[in-house]
Amino acid sequence: MKNKFQMAKKKQYCECLNTVKPVRDTLEVINGKWKLPIIISVGVGNDRYTDIQESIPGLTPKVLAKELKDLEQHQLITRVIVDDHPVKISYKLTAYADTLTPIIYALKDWGINHKKKIFAQE
Repeated sequence: MKNKFQMAKKKQYCECLNTVKPVRDTLEVINGKWKLPIIISVGVGNDRYTDIQESIPGLTPKVLAKELKDLEQHQLITRVIVDDHPVKISYKLTAYADTLTPIIYALKDWGINHKKKIFAQE
């Protein structure tokens, strides 16, 4: 028979896993150096491939292509093809990507506050 301490420990473990697993799943989708900057770039209106690339310093065409495909797979970005001469391709955020907006702003606020805290200590 388990004592109260062991049951409380197991409950804490389960509660921890109930948070860790979804956070890990989220990070698998948006983690990396480029995914969030690409989402932000498209969100502010850079809808053409070259506009996205130019708005993010250091982002190579090969990496941009790969990340756009990943974001499209996760239904965060839609690739729009306009059959014109020449063919035009643009990228739009999906409505689902809008669910990341509060997370992005929370990360932005945390980053600003963290920088202030760290530099205030020096």
